[in-house]
Amino acid sequence: MKDLDVFIVSDSSGETALTIAQTAMAQFPNVHPKFQRFPFIQTESILQGILNLAKKNEAIIFHTLVTKKLSNIVDDFADQNQMGHFDCIQPALDSVAKRTNETPVEVPSLNHNLTETYFDRIAAMEFAVTYDDGKDPSGLEKADIVLLGVSRTSKTPLSLFLANRGLKVANLPLGPKTQLPEELWQVDPKKIIGLTNNPGALRKIRQERMISYGLPKESAYSDTTQIKQELEYAHKLYKKLGCLIINVSNKSIEETASVVMESLDIDTSNL
Repeated sequence: MKDLDVFIVSDSSGETALTIAQTAMAQFPNVHPKFQRFPFIQTESILQGILNLAKKNEAIIFHTLVTKKLSNIVDDFADQNQMGHFDCIQPALDSVAKRTNETPVEVPSLNHNLTETYFDRIAAMEFAVTYDDGKDPSGLEKADIVLLGVSRTSKTPLSLFLANRGLKVANLPLGPKTQLPEELWQVDPKKIIGLTNNPGALRKIRQERMISYGLPKESAYSDTTQIKQELEYAHKLYKKLGCLIINVSNKSIEETASVVMESLDIDTSNL
C-alpha cells in the first residue's frame, strides 16, 4: 500500500475538490490517500505557506480557487516543483465564460454565508503562516497554542490543521545549538505543547527527506546519536517549562490535534 498526501485547497469549504479527489483516489486501491483540507484560503501569504507544506509532504493538490491569480499561483508552483495538481473550478469557469461572453466575478464563497467563524479561520491561518518556524518570536505570547519540537516532528502541518479550527498557533524549532527567545518563558505553560518522536521513526523520516532532496540519506541530520541528543535536549526543556509532551510517532495530524485540543479543553467533536 502506497501512502499519498492529498491537499484540498479552496477559497470556500473545499467540499467540491474533496469529492473529486475522493472519487479519483477510489480508482487506486493500492494507494492510501491522506486527505488534508485547507478551506477559506483567500490570501497569497496563506496559500504560499500551504504550498510549501505540500512540497515538503510531496503531496498532490486538488484546488477550487475562483480567483484566477491564486489558481495560477498553485499551478505555477506545482509545475515548477514537479508536483501533481488538478484545478477543479477554473476550467468550468472558462467554459461558462466562453459560452456566455460574461466574465466571472471571482468572489469566493458566494454560496456560503460569511460568519464570525469564517473570519476567525482566515485570521488564524494568517497567524500560523506569520509565526511559523520561529520566524517572529513575538507571536509566542499572542498565540493560543505554542508548538515546540525538533526538526520533522510535524510542527508546521499541525499548526495549519489547528489554524483551520480557528486557533492561533505559533511554532518554534528546537536544537541543542538554537537560541531560545526570551518570549518563550513568558508563555503560560498550559498553552505550550512539546512534540517528540521515537529516535528510529525520526531517523527514517529524516532519511526520506534527504532522499527527496536528492542527497545521501546518511548525514549528521539523520544520525541516530545526534537525533537522540536533540530529543533529550527537547525533553529536558519540556520538563523545565512544565508543558504537555506528545509523542507523534504513529499518530496522524488529526489524532495529535485532538490530544492538543483536549488538553486545552476545546470541543473536538468537529475535528
